[in-house]
Amino acid sequence: MPHMTKNTPPGGRRACGRWRGTPAAPQSGTCPFTRRPKSVSDMPVDVVPDVSVVVGAYNAMPYLTRCVMSVVEQTIGRGSIELIAVDDGSTDGTGAELDRLAQEFPEVIRVVHQANSGGPSAPRNVGLELARGRYVFFLDADDHLGPEALERMVAMADTNGSDVVLGKMVGVGGRGAPRSMFRRNQPRTDVFSSRVYWTLSPLKLFRRELIERLGLRFRTDLRVGEDQPFVAMAYLHAAAISVVADYDCYYWVEREDGNNVTLTTRGTQPRLRFLHLMSELLEREVEAGPRRDLLIRRHLEVDLNGALTHLVRENEPDVREAALAGVRRLLDTWCTDEITERLPAMTRLRFNLAQRGMLDELRTVIDFDRSGRRDKVVVDKGRAFGAYPFFRDPTVGAPDDCYDITDQLPVRHHLDALSMSGSWLEIQGHAYIHRVDTHETGTEVVLRERESRTEYSFPAPTTDTADLTTSEGEGLYDYDQAGFAARIDTATAADGGPLPAGLWDVFLRVRSQDIVKEARLGNRRSPDIDSRPRPHLVRLAEARAEVITPYFTKPYDNLTLDVGQRKHSVRPHCTMNGVTWADNAPATLTLDGRIGVQDVTAEDLVVRAHREGRTVELDAFQTLTIGAGGRVELRVDLPRAVAAGTLQWGDWRLSVALRVPGAEEVPVPGDRALPTLRFRRRGLPAYVRPLAGHDRLTLRLATVDPIAGVRRHLRHVLSQKKT
Repeated sequence: MPHMTKNTPPGGRRACGRWRGTPAAPQSGTCPFTRRPKSVSDMPVDVVPDVSVVVGAYNAMPYLTRCVMSVVEQTIGRGSIELIAVDDGSTDGTGAELDRLAQEFPEVIRVVHQANSGGPSAPRNVGLELARGRYVFFLDADDHLGPEALERMVAMADTNGSDVVLGKMVGVGGRGAPRSMFRRNQPRTDVFSSRVYWTLSPLKLFRRELIERLGLRFRTDLRVGEDQPFVAMAYLHAAAISVVADYDCYYWVEREDGNNVTLTTRGTQPRLRFLHLMSELLEREVEAGPRRDLLIRRHLEVDLNGALTHLVRENEPDVREAALAGVRRLLDTWCTDEITERLPAMTRLRFNLAQRGMLDELRTVIDFDRSGRRDKVVVDKGRAFGAYPFFRDPTVGAPDDCYDITDQLPVRHHLDALSMSGSWLEIQGHAYIHRVDTHETGTEVVLRERESRTEYSFPAPTTDTADLTTSEGEGLYDYDQAGFAARIDTATAADGGPLPAGLWDVFLRVRSQDIVKEARLGNRRSPDIDSRPRPHLVRLAEARAEVITPYFTKPYDNLTLDVGQRKHSVRPHCTMNGVTWADNAPATLTLDGRIGVQDVTAEDLVVRAHREGRTVELDAFQTLTIGAGGRVELRVDLPRAVAAGTLQWGDWRLSVALRVPGAEEVPVPGDRALPTLRFRRRGLPAYVRPLAGHDRLTLRLATVDPIAGVRRHLRHVLSQKKT
């Protein structure tokens, strides 16, 4: 199988343990697996496992034991796993520990011993050559897995046809793990519609068929970023990428001795080398435009930004100047106006100083950023500027654009109370623009229909929130006027008319000192707010009514009003539980049920009877009582309905309905124990008989045949005489 040349994909942040020694020189332009393993432990090879876990290890004690045991103890089962552990010339007992574990678990573990290669690529490549599983998972020897990690990730891949699966990562010992791509489960996604490209480590599940089809291997000629070409190519060619975010899959450990490879590999040039390779890869694999710009932005924000930290610490003038020239070439290639305007202000400032060769000023800015110090934001003419070093310093000449953080400032908000009574929606909470004083402030609640984008806004008078200044003002900011209270009449909200049917997302529009920002409301709220969808009946003009259901969306948990049962039918909130005959009224039916729609009255429910395509409403003959907890008792006077001509003789099916557009009818359940009853119509005998064999209550209304009645009576008398 051919090995990758320039087409090798991305990976991650670090290797397996700390790697020492000089990397083996690769063949020109290739990333080959150049060494044969010195020894390989025996293991059954006749069964194809689900997952081949590849662990490269160099001086990984004591972390290695926990790493291996976390694989052996996976809930997916040992019969579904093989662990290929490659000892890369360790000197601390790592190799001996691997041999001991392989003897204890020979059905799972294969061990390779080889001379030190100087980096993580060669051991991973060795593992790939030996892997037999449907999937391959790369695990660093310092780290370990959650017990259900592989079971969940394989299930996600199998269910969705995914070629790459990311499992949620958790930092251990102070290590900062990636988070932005793990906010929710994503069954099928790609690099352009998610944040997965922001983690390019290989610590993931890959379909082995994809790896072999693309000929992917890790580059052995890179000391930093050797995994990025591998992972990037896998991402870009995957049929689908999945994310498991609801379980801690991967524990990313910072070693107590600090010997993680990304923490010990220094220098600017190694970073620039892989960035130039990634630039070539993206130019080759992704068409120019917004999609490529998105991926380039990741490399600027994460990788090149990090390289500048190494640049300002280069001590040798020749090395520093060569590195600066390489940085400038990348900035000239990548920093178009479209990309630059989307970068954070601090990154724009760093790049501006680097492009102009102002390394002393760049070092000052980097040290300021790393210190965590933040001075008060400057607000001027409706824009917010970070108080970073050299702001409006004429001797440096960095433009205001490099300090403009307006678009980076979030709206911080909290929903304290939510209620609906009749047509009135009441919302209370607080909202402010982070790091901007609440001076000259105002808040509006905006209802925006999801499909049409039609919107209506409503003022939310400001309330005092002095406590926020104390708790969230960081000793710098005044949030005394962040509270709001809005009261909206949904029956007149649409320019005097009712809100049309649709999904109306609720936003806040917050203004402070001429800065205006919007945010969805609801995902931060009081635990006292009932988050269950609760339909409300809203009365409109001309005796009309509509159902409005406030609910919180999934997965983002934001507040939306469902007008007209677009997503939430009232049907699950209306049930009929039983049927009996009234004790004190002949042939009067009593229906028991429960209704969970708020603000319903006796006029809003109606009993309907259906027969041969005809439907009649029995509201003129019904009485309704609504009790505590929404308990409903409906009485229907069937003799009166017959006498009025509303019900004719025949078979009638009964249901109950809420009088709003689009409401589903609720069938009245049948009851085999319900007896036949007689009543009189115009002095003549009649009867109502429940019919057996129907899930819905079906009643037969008919007159009594007097001749048939006499015959039945005579037969009964004669049978008595014979006995």
